[in-house]
Amino acid sequence: MDIVLSGIRSTGKLHLGNYYGALRNFIRMQEKNKCYFFIADIHSLTTHPDPKMLHENVKNVLVDYLAAGIDPEKSVIYVQSDLHETAELYLYLNMHVGIGELMRTASFKDKARQQLHIDRMNTEEGDVEREIFNENNKNSVNSGLLTYPVLMAADILIHNADKVPVGKDQEQHLEMTRRFARRFNYFYGVEYFKEPVAYNFGEELVKIPGLDGSGKMGKSEGNAIYLSDSPKEIEKKVKKALTDAGPTEPDSVKPDYIENLFTILRVVSSPEVVQYYDEQWNSCAIRYGELKKQLAEDIIKVTAPIRERILDIEKDDAYLRKVTLEGAEKARESARKTINAVREIVGFKPF
Repeated sequence: MDIVLSGIRSTGKLHLGNYYGALRNFIRMQEKNKCYFFIADIHSLTTHPDPKMLHENVKNVLVDYLAAGIDPEKSVIYVQSDLHETAELYLYLNMHVGIGELMRTASFKDKARQQLHIDRMNTEEGDVEREIFNENNKNSVNSGLLTYPVLMAADILIHNADKVPVGKDQEQHLEMTRRFARRFNYFYGVEYFKEPVAYNFGEELVKIPGLDGSGKMGKSEGNAIYLSDSPKEIEKKVKKALTDAGPTEPDSVKPDYIENLFTILRVVSSPEVVQYYDEQWNSCAIRYGELKKQLAEDIIKVTAPIRERILDIEKDDAYLRKVTLEGAEKARESARKTINAVREIVGFKPF
């Protein structure tokens, strides 16, 4: 069987975007592949280094994994920090990665820009962007953020994975992993690491937008519906979703924030429901209150069974401990083989 690897950062509870963008595919993948699904707690330190919340966030993701249907009897579920071999491989890979190529990654530039004050200066040559550290958060752009793609590569290569399910925002990182694997093989004159490929069942990846009309649904953006949200919480969030006065001309193009609601509707509702509201929009007869009520009901239908399992699993600390201990041991079995081979290739030998 092919080896498949993926992980989700432990920066909070998982939401509807995580479910349709990742978890639902994870559940399908585990039926025909050898899957390693980890909780990326080390990755979370690049932007969420809060020791008071770290363990709680790991537990939340673990519970959501299990409640959504990832089966520890079929897949290896482990916590990233439990696998010390990953950190060692991360170190070795860093020795062959240039600072310049890391600074050019889109994700680094985006995150760095979010955490820096951008000062625009008008000069004779035109507008110039000057990046100034926020005095209240001087260490926000850390080297961990810069080398994030190398750690991601180590996560993948430590199991010599064949396939990695990735979204559009991670495609560049996967390509970098392939590059790092080629570079390692070429430098040491070996054919050890595979070059993993994207895995999405040949389908277009689902991107769930946020309820505030901006970008994709995210934990830090405050625009998410969590798998653990109660029906009342879901109704309240959907009710607050951004709308307008409605279309004034038949068959007009939907604004982005309205298209976002229809995108979610297409995912959680039946084709008949989607067709009805499309017709209502095109005829300028749409009532957003009715649309939001339908959307909330259909989201609740999807999340209610998962939420019930979350409430049961989160109380069972003994089970959660068993899953993580057994998962770590299974992951180490694979990782030890890789790191022992890499040490030998690099040239480390006992006296």
